[in-house]
Amino acid sequence: MSEAPAVPQAPTTHQAADRAPRAPAERAQADGAPQAVAADAVDAITDQWYAVRPDLETAPMAVFGRIYRITKAMSDAMEQTYGRFGISRGEFDVVATLRRSGAPYTLSPRQLSATLMLTTGGMTGRLDKLEKAGLLSRRPDPHDRRGLQITITDRGLAVIDEAVTAGLEVQRAALGGLSEEEVAVLTGLLRKLMAGV
Repeated sequence: MSEAPAVPQAPTTHQAADRAPRAPAERAQADGAPQAVAADAVDAITDQWYAVRPDLETAPMAVFGRIYRITKAMSDAMEQTYGRFGISRGEFDVVATLRRSGAPYTLSPRQLSATLMLTTGGMTGRLDKLEKAGLLSRRPDPHDRRGLQITITDRGLAVIDEAVTAGLEVQRAALGGLSEEEVAVLTGLLRKLMAGV
């Protein structure tokens, strides 16, 4: 009994470049990857677009589709990690900004807002919660009668040092499939991309 003919599949987006079918391993090597990587959900999306709109150049979609998905996955992972220390990712950003500013770990609300690109209202809500949790303190600015100074407490210093270490472990694990050289190349490419947007 003869086998039924295989159902033809739509060409991959990568095939659009030269209209010549290539196996996944060949495609990965041609794209500069050190080893074959299985097709992912973004490949499926761009392949579908090629099937209905072969005139579209979907390379940007392939790049930013993966950036969006990585961002969502890592945002969820970091939120869960920082949650173990009783803070959200947004609250982590506030305390971390104070911590990396160096001793005496003090900034004004305006400086914090500018660094984190937050509105005054958005910053106030985070400061209220962090102060209530004992992670930072607010006091009058001795150089500005209408101003405030935000400072990490000893408890806040201990929490942020543990949280940043835990967060880096999660991020390092996510990069586990890349070599040190690949991480360096990726960092450079993302820096170049970010400078252009």
